[in-house]
Amino acid sequence: MKDNQLLKYILKRIGISIVILFFVALIIYTLMRCLPTSYIEAVALQKSMQPNSKSFEEWMEQLTKMYNMDKGIVEGYFAWLGNVFRGEFGDSWKWTMPVTEKFNNVVWVSFVMGAIALFFEVIIAIPLGVIAATKQYSKADYTISIVALAGISLPTFFFASLMKLVFAVKLGWFDLYGLVGRDYEYLSPAGQLLDKANHLVLPIIVLVVISMGSLMRHTRTNMLEVLNADYIRTARAKGLSERTVIYKHAFRNTLIPLVTILGGSLPGLFSGALITETLFSIPGIGYTSYHSMVSGDIPFSMFYLVFMAAMTLLGNLITDILYAVVDPRVRVS
Repeated sequence: MKDNQLLKYILKRIGISIVILFFVALIIYTLMRCLPTSYIEAVALQKSMQPNSKSFEEWMEQLTKMYNMDKGIVEGYFAWLGNVFRGEFGDSWKWTMPVTEKFNNVVWVSFVMGAIALFFEVIIAIPLGVIAATKQYSKADYTISIVALAGISLPTFFFASLMKLVFAVKLGWFDLYGLVGRDYEYLSPAGQLLDKANHLVLPIIVLVVISMGSLMRHTRTNMLEVLNADYIRTARAKGLSERTVIYKHAFRNTLIPLVTILGGSLPGLFSGALITETLFSIPGIGYTSYHSMVSGDIPFSMFYLVFMAAMTLLGNLITDILYAVVDPRVRVS
């Protein structure tokens, strides 16, 4: 009975997510069609200036028809949706290659950066949040709270610039820009891997420091709430050791609210870090998507934004399922 109830709950959430994704994609397509810049106009102007070429108006008519821009928004959206169902996302207007190929070329750099940053964020922020809660109003609590507040308040561009000034300019330990060094092609496979890793150290440090403050604060708040619960006082009254009370009883219940935060981190692994990637000239998905949107590259921008919407819904779905598994009351209609 419980398994059937859980299955119905999951299927219901999947159905709702599909409906939401449909309308989100429609909104995104509408916004893309209303962009103030037009890459088609730039291409038509460039082609019309070539010797013995057609006029600007003729090129505009041809390119507009080629990319279904001559149709209305709703009609154009369903034409785009039909192509999506056939696995055809078109060619990027700016990068002059299939959208999926360009996306695959750049997304994994951002994914590796995001995954490593999330790993260090979790193993640093959660233990520090627990320590701050268990030693409330102590020097450790104040120190951790100051670090968390600094991480939340620091602007990304300022901290990234500071890291580059200290570790790249003053100390010379890392390169200022790029994903690979000048001698990358002459290195062995292991050397190439180390070269890329060396270029990702500073961007990952920036992502960890900027992101972990919020997780530390949430962990501390949730832990303090759990430590003041009646069942924790009962466990202490039974004579259980403080370590058992904290890490076996309190910490397990503290993790339940954190599921929401960690589930919401899934899209961040694929969205890239626009400011960090731009400052360090890392050719990731954040950097690429920004330049695609600025240039009016509708095919790539549509694919990226809809993909991110799908990842966001998937993260929420995973969170809902984990809640339903942990707390059966969630499945009650």
